Amino acid sequence: MVPVMSDAFQHALAQSLPLLQEIRDGIKPAPKASRAALNLLRKSAAALTPVESTVLPQTPPAQAEWTWEALQKAILTCQKCPNLVNSRTQVVFGVGNRAADLMFVGEAPGADEDAQGEPFVGRAGQLLTKIIEAMGFSRDDIFIANVLKCRPDMPEGESGNRKPRGDEMATCLPWLREQITLVKPRAIVALGATAAEGLLGETRPMRELRGAWLEFQGIPVMVTYHPAYLLRNQTITEKRKVWEDMLLVLKKLGHAITPKQERFFTQPAP
Repeated sequence: MVPVMSDAFQHALAQSLPLLQEIRDGIKPAPKASRAALNLLRKSAAALTPVESTVLPQTPPAQAEWTWEALQKAILTCQKCPNLVNSRTQVVFGVGNRAADLMFVGEAPGADEDAQGEPFVGRAGQLLTKIIEAMGFSRDDIFIANVLKCRPDMPEGESGNRKPRGDEMATCLPWLREQITLVKPRAIVALGATAAEGLLGETRPMRELRGAWLEFQGIPVMVTYHPAYLLRNQTITEKRKVWEDMLLVLKKLGHAITPKQERFFTQPAP
């Protein structure tokens, strides 16, 4: 006699799998997300009904190796987060060179991205494009994605964009992990503290994270301020901090840095 995997149990298992994958990869999951997922799993397991194993349907094997086509179809039809499925206009898969040396990772789509289906197309995205071009690239040269592929839903009557929850990012992280596996970038830039939390499990303040190399699955990761931060703090000193991080990225990739690039956002001589 074996238990039937009810829909509730399968849903609970799906919520727990990203946490187990993080543990396997040496990433410490968020405590609240861990407790919530495991409590749901225990409750659902207790309600399983024993039946003969001969009547159980066969569970399809896990996807051993994704193709871009299969991964895109799976992400665009993802139903893992009912609240996001009900509120999203479309899933924002990612865009750019699928064999890029450099990958930029944000936290989640905003209203503009949800409407257009492409990451970083609003005001912050336009600034990111300028940063990319100042580095000597175009958007077609790099790959841009988010930890969360759907715009976080907003309470009724409220506008704007909310920060994605830890459990939402943990559920969606395996999709980003598969994208990274396919792209095989030589370096990743995590844009903002929330992206660093979702990608790396880091909760330290930005002043402690930026300017130093971290790592995700053996790939060097540079955490820097989100372009939206620069839209709110348009001082030369803050712009220079982000640019110094980008110079470190260029050096990591082995790109020559011009004297003009070195001087970007430096204080003028007295």
